Amino acid sequence: MYFVDTIDVPGLGNRGYLAGGAHSAAVVDPPRDIDRVIAAAARRDVRITHVVETHVHNDYVTGGLELARITGAAYLVPAAARVGYERVPVADGDRTRIDDGLVLRALATPGHTPHHTSYVLEEAGRSVAVFTGGSLLIGTVGRPDLVEPGLTGRLARAQYDSAHRLAAELPDETAVLPTHGFGSFCSATQAAGGAVTTIGRERAVNEALVKDVDAFVADLLAGLDDIPAYYAHMGPANAQGPAPVDLTPPRPADAEEIAARLAAGEWVVDLRNRVAFAKGHVAGSLNFEAEGQLATYLAWLLPWGKPVTLLAETPAQLADAQRELVRVGIDRPAAAATGSPADWTRQGERPRSFPRATFAALAAQDGAVVLDVRRDSEREAEYIKGSLHIPLHQLRGRLTEIPEGTVWVHCAGGMRAAIAASLLDAAGRDVVAVDDGFAAARDAGLPMARITPAEAEERVGSDAVLLDVREPDEWAAGHAPGAVLAPLSSLTAGELLPKAAQGRPIVAICRSGKRSREAAALLTARGGTDVVDVIGGMRAWAEAGLPVVAESGAGTPGPPR
Repeated sequence: MYFVDTIDVPGLGNRGYLAGGAHSAAVVDPPRDIDRVIAAAARRDVRITHVVETHVHNDYVTGGLELARITGAAYLVPAAARVGYERVPVADGDRTRIDDGLVLRALATPGHTPHHTSYVLEEAGRSVAVFTGGSLLIGTVGRPDLVEPGLTGRLARAQYDSAHRLAAELPDETAVLPTHGFGSFCSATQAAGGAVTTIGRERAVNEALVKDVDAFVADLLAGLDDIPAYYAHMGPANAQGPAPVDLTPPRPADAEEIAARLAAGEWVVDLRNRVAFAKGHVAGSLNFEAEGQLATYLAWLLPWGKPVTLLAETPAQLADAQRELVRVGIDRPAAAATGSPADWTRQGERPRSFPRATFAALAAQDGAVVLDVRRDSEREAEYIKGSLHIPLHQLRGRLTEIPEGTVWVHCAGGMRAAIAASLLDAAGRDVVAVDDGFAAARDAGLPMARITPAEAEERVGSDAVLLDVREPDEWAAGHAPGAVLAPLSSLTAGELLPKAAQGRPIVAICRSGKRSREAAALLTARGGTDVVDVIGGMRAWAEAGLPVVAESGAGTPGPPR
């Protein structure tokens, strides 16, 4: 009887697996802190005979090479992957015996990387599970843009073909066990749908299996999110061969050393929760909560190779943070200290602090500087009218763009706002961290720059004009009654608004919401125009059952183009 144990890495949104039988097991895509894997094998009382990589990873440092060295296991790596160490090269169709009646069969599934390989776990010749790495995920696929920009389009089509190969060759009941897709930025989208799936379920719901190839590729490429900066260092580290992990405690630092490191321009990172940090912290220190996505965001923002000193409440919190950070190549903190700000500040100095607030408190402010640090993809859905947008990972280099005055900074839930607030505070700015869910912004009455089709119809029914910024042929095929045509191409060429739209509040609309957002930004920049745009565009308008008319001779309106 076979078993599969999951090695969760929630901070990075990844999973590794220990799979085997009565006597021996294989490890698939292990994290760098391999002691967890060894402990899992000990609990099963099995010997690790094989360590298996689906691909050269871009989002974390693998523990595969060290695990294979320590256990004496064979190290299976796709044959086409260029690596600087000895390994067992794996090609499509290769079969590896793991235990009595238990075999891993390699399936070439390029797309996430050119050499990506999935592994089918077969028991007595029956496919029981497939380790899909960054190929077929839960409801989505791994992103194809992490290797080299010139390959992205080709790899996107390869992802489609690989997903269809898995669906065609494996039974419906086969468990799908991906490495990415649980919050990892290696996932093309953050698809919902739970933590367990099968080939049969994915055949019914996965975007790669329910769309035609052209629609899939177009949507996949349009939906790609920002790439964490540290990814650029992960692939080379994994190809070269990562060094063994050292999780011994860092050298302790006192208040004088902490101050000296700050003065030298080094980073001092406070791991406490954002509430405690806001109440009091060492001036110049930065807040990355140990309980949040510590490794992702610290590695993303930290200039690569810059020394970092960690401040923690307890030795256990410090040890957990070290474990998180080695997974992304931040191997040895320069120093560390535990305790509280009273222990970390020099005699005669006082900790700094800044207030936290809700969106309701922000709504009561008049003329506040509102800073949105969410990613572009999040802001596309909805944002506060008049807010300044600088994604968190760009903030450090764009501080001079923020207007004078107290800055009210928000994200989607509070964690990233706390990081941003600490960056602003360290730069000497007065800041308020909005520690609230973004859904509360609309409930608080804050004006939204993007509105729903129903809200748009209501606003147009009063005094606003619906400005359709699509091209004339799209307009002719179907538009909202009473709308005014003003193509975005004309607006960007400098043309004035049509007379019917001049001097009136504007609701901009396009096909899907992208061009209307650009038009709203353009018209706002011109000044003197009260403008919002419609989330989801004419597609959402029609799906909401709102009226659509066609120009005379254009025929019956079809789906808005």
